[in-house]
Amino acid sequence: MNAPDDRDTELELQLAGQPLDDTDLALLAALQAAYAEADPVPVGLVERLQFEITLDALNTELATLTQLDLSGAGARGSTEEARTITFTSDSLTTMVTLTPLGTDTVRVDGWAVPGADIRIEILLASATRETTADEDGRFVFDEVPTGLAKFALYVPRGDEFATVLSPTIEL
Repeated sequence: MNAPDDRDTELELQLAGQPLDDTDLALLAALQAAYAEADPVPVGLVERLQFEITLDALNTELATLTQLDLSGAGARGSTEEARTITFTSDSLTTMVTLTPLGTDTVRVDGWAVPGADIRIEILLASATRETTADEDGRFVFDEVPTGLAKFALYVPRGDEFATVLSPTIEL
């Protein structure tokens, strides 16, 4: 096989700079069909990626999952039991309890420490809901649809707010 010379490289650059024609589009369609058959995109992957890319600031403090109560996960446990999840970051600890209200909604009871006057958003795939914690750091979201969610907490720091973002969880 011959090494590419300058003429080959120049021709490739000229072709690369031209608009796509019918031959290019047919080749791309054939490649797409081959990949779709051999290695299809997992169901829900695009939605999960779009959901994860919703960070609104690079300065966001990320909380880590520190405790997950799986009491309802055992063979003898009921799926109707509440789950408790705790997230921690350098400046905030947040605990949420998820209580099923039916097959497709939950109630979210939460506590943030320190929590007075923290604005909390629950980021859902289809919407965002917002509330403010009371003086004890307690907050509630009623009838939240099940699915992927994360919490954004806005902690007052003088005239500004620090953002703490939880990992994505399944409600």
